[in-house]
Amino acid sequence: LVSLLLIGIAAWGIGFGLISSFRVVGVAIAVGIFLFLIALVGLIGAVKHHQVLLFFYMIILLLVFIVQFSVSCACLALNKEQQSQLLEVGWNNTKSARTDIERNLNCCGFRVFDPNETCASDCFRSHHCQPCAPIIEEHSVMVLRFVGGIGLFFGFTEILGVWLTYRYRNQKDPRANPSAFL
Repeated sequence: LVSLLLIGIAAWGIGFGLISSFRVVGVAIAVGIFLFLIALVGLIGAVKHHQVLLFFYMIILLLVFIVQFSVSCACLALNKEQQSQLLEVGWNNTKSARTDIERNLNCCGFRVFDPNETCASDCFRSHHCQPCAPIIEEHSVMVLRFVGGIGLFFGFTEILGVWLTYRYRNQKDPRANPSAFL
């Protein structure tokens, strides 16, 4: 479900022109496909009661949980100063994201509006643009809390999946020969 949601959001961002960076969309789609394949491995392992597939599913799901839990905690733990530094580094390192932000938020420049620089915003023609930093910082607080909370929620469902896989993996297959070993 999460994998299909990730792929759908990436497609929606491209379709509505909100994201023009194919690298960002490509990463989101790749992560979605990876999660879909992992879910498929777990499903096949559960239906066939295949010990090896269930073991790999359990280990990979545990690793995904560790990464997701770490990222979620980092999203929730960032203070304003760290968020501001992170946004400035991102602003300075990505030209396509900068263009998207200026166009969608109707702002120019990061901290100061400079009429001598080029800008993709509509307000650039009238030379009455706001800098983007305050607008981005206002949105980033809300987005980081949302992403951190959703990440924690799905992280704990992943731990539940690891525990259930461990419990199911150690059960004897009811279709197996009773005299055979597990």
